[in-house]
Amino acid sequence: MNKVLLCSCLLLTTSVVQATPISLDYQGFYQRMKQMNKGNYSLIDIAFSVPKDDGCVIESGSITTEKRNYPLTVSADQRLYIPFDETLKSERALINLQMKNDATRCGVAMQIRAKSPSNEYSQAALSELAMQMDQLLKQMQGFPMKYFADDIAGLSFEFADKAQVTIDGKVEQVDGIYRLPSENISVLSTISFSETPKVISPWVKSS
Repeated sequence: MNKVLLCSCLLLTTSVVQATPISLDYQGFYQRMKQMNKGNYSLIDIAFSVPKDDGCVIESGSITTEKRNYPLTVSADQRLYIPFDETLKSERALINLQMKNDATRCGVAMQIRAKSPSNEYSQAALSELAMQMDQLLKQMQGFPMKYFADDIAGLSFEFADKAQVTIDGKVEQVDGIYRLPSENISVLSTISFSETPKVISPWVKSS
């Protein structure tokens, strides 16, 4: 898993290569969260997760330092709810994951996403959301790649099931994923959905 981009997900530079259980430095997660918190990104968040590909199933998680052990919340879709905590960084905390199967081919993904998805957006609101995602994505590319990073191709909307998308009165049926190009965002007036998207994230085309 050495690609920088995978659809709308970013892969952390450190892949999980050990067998179960595994431990990752907290500092890597902290630095990513710090980058976001330093900017004016009120509409977006970052989510860490372990994709379930190749049998990568998490049984439990924890955060440990030399003296303490904290529980780590892991959602059903294997999102890791990691706190932003200067103390954990200074104490060189570890993120520990107990995997059900061999973790040799597993990895930790980081995704930029809308903080509170809505079922309706104006053109101005959607453009602001896309702009914040684009800026943060470029900031996280790091030197020297940020100077050559392309703009995002648009936004990706993920639904739990089939949904109906309405753009300026025109209705379209979608199944699971709907991608809206940047050029379409710039000319629409309103967009609405029959159900609130589970995730709204940057749409990044693979090179």
